[in-house]
Amino acid sequence: MTMLDLKGLKCPLPALRIRKALKTMAPGDEITAACTDPLARIDIPNLLNETGDQLEAVEEDGAVLLFRIRKNSAPSRGSGNPDLRS
Repeated sequence: MTMLDLKGLKCPLPALRIRKALKTMAPGDEITAACTDPLARIDIPNLLNETGDQLEAVEEDGAVLLFRIRKNSAPSRGSGNPDLRS
């Protein structure tokens, strides 16, 4: 699993970096992205709805949001948004 350290980056950079990483991944591969921008909680699920990739989990570690993302083989709209209750 790949780890992306996106701490300190502001919108839209975390989403853009994740999009770039997803383009290099094979179906079934996973990445974990660590973000400190609170807007990432909105931007990352929206990005994954566009790409058809799967948001497996979102965790909070203090001010850091950890997004675990799985690359899907084919786009399937609406698959990127699990229950995001804190």
